[in-house]
Amino acid sequence: MSGAVALCVTVELSDDEKLEVLGRLDQFRQWHSLDEKRYCLVCGNLISGRQIQVADGTRGNRPLRLSCPTERCDSIPMDWVLPTNEILAKMERLKEEESKAPALTPAAITIVNGQTVHHDKSHEHFVSRLHRLAFHLKRHSKAVPSNPCGP
Repeated sequence: MSGAVALCVTVELSDDEKLEVLGRLDQFRQWHSLDEKRYCLVCGNLISGRQIQVADGTRGNRPLRLSCPTERCDSIPMDWVLPTNEILAKMERLKEEESKAPALTPAAITIVNGQTVHHDKSHEHFVSRLHRLAFHLKRHSKAVPSNPCGP
């Protein structure tokens, strides 16, 4: 084995082309505008159609695919839900809780091989809560159809 990794290349598209690709590749929800937003159940961010990345396989020989623009998030369209009032309210509560975390408490610092490593427990707590929210929403989205009124 050579250990080579297939690279995906981000494809530059016009707004009309990107909207068409979003509509074709997102089989779970319709897109009417690139300004529409979705809530990513994996990373917990609101993303717009403009931000979503369209990637192509190496040298263009693999099909196009959509991915979340958030760094290190590997979600795909099935992980993106419409941001309901309930989701937005929960996001706001999580932000408030994060801001109430002890801001004046210095983070623990460890020096490893000459590099400073910060141990920020409030960040870990926030990420843990986001994961629980994403799990709850993902489970809930499977139980409730995305459009109960029909296609």
